[in-house]
Amino acid sequence: MPVSLCDDRLVKRGVIECVSAIALATALLFAAGCAQARPGAPLGVQSSKLPSPVSSRVIVIVMENAEYSEVLGNPAAPYINALARRYGLATQSFAIGHPSLPNYLALTSGSTQGVSSDCTECQVGASNIVDQLEAAGISWKAYLEDEPRACFQGAAAGGYAKKHNPFIYYNDIARSPRRCGRLVGFSQLAADLRRGRLPTYAWISPNLCDDGHDCGVAGSDRFLARTGPALLRELGPQGFLVLTWDEGSSERGCCGGVARGGQVATILAGPDVRRGGRDGRPVDHYGVLGTIEEALGVPPLAGAADPSSGRLTELFARPPHIR
Repeated sequence: MPVSLCDDRLVKRGVIECVSAIALATALLFAAGCAQARPGAPLGVQSSKLPSPVSSRVIVIVMENAEYSEVLGNPAAPYINALARRYGLATQSFAIGHPSLPNYLALTSGSTQGVSSDCTECQVGASNIVDQLEAAGISWKAYLEDEPRACFQGAAAGGYAKKHNPFIYYNDIARSPRRCGRLVGFSQLAADLRRGRLPTYAWISPNLCDDGHDCGVAGSDRFLARTGPALLRELGPQGFLVLTWDEGSSERGCCGGVARGGQVATILAGPDVRRGGRDGRPVDHYGVLGTIEEALGVPPLAGAADPSSGRLTELFARPPHIR
């Protein structure tokens, strides 16, 4: 039985040969730079010992590469499915496209900004949610697992992947030490949780194992099971958590053909989310961004302003107003 390599095949002397020797395959994996990332260390934060939050927050967690049908009803994802049963689920939620990076830009600027690959040298000069938050005096921070240091612009480090950090692509963030200094690792997430200092808008990108990219839906479920309780406790009286996936494995789409990145699971959790709520109206990543912007009292950016992108507002028992 062949052992999977980056493309499952080696070309040698003009003939495609499958490699079955495990030791050789493992060495080739590491040499090619495609070794699987490992789960991150637990945050070491006990939700029961966290301070009770007074203010409300929006927390966004983006997972990787799973179609809706691979997540919902999957026995390998008990925590995720429990969240979906207890809180709100968008049953017709769609990614914008393929591969990853355009979707991350869509979730933070309302546009793919013309990016159609997982480029690591490209830059974007466009308005983004950070511009909106700072103009409105709203605190924000992005927590990026395995990021070696704030303002890091490398393509990868450990389980960190630049393509899953949309903020470092925006010129007005990457070139500002003050702004990119708010792109931090998980040690800061643990510290902010313990001190009750999460910002009003918190973005979370797990590493390549914990987001499911390398370790599948089961890996993402394990991550959420050990971090979700602390995050939910810190949402505050009207806060909410958005859990979504960057893209599915199909070309399914919605919303006038704008979204063609597959059907993905999008779950809302929080005190004002309808228990067991289901919304079958089509929504894409622009609509997810628009829902967040409306809750924060800032105007929708680009595609988020298009009514055809949808909203998640039917999943709330009352309209969310974070500020």
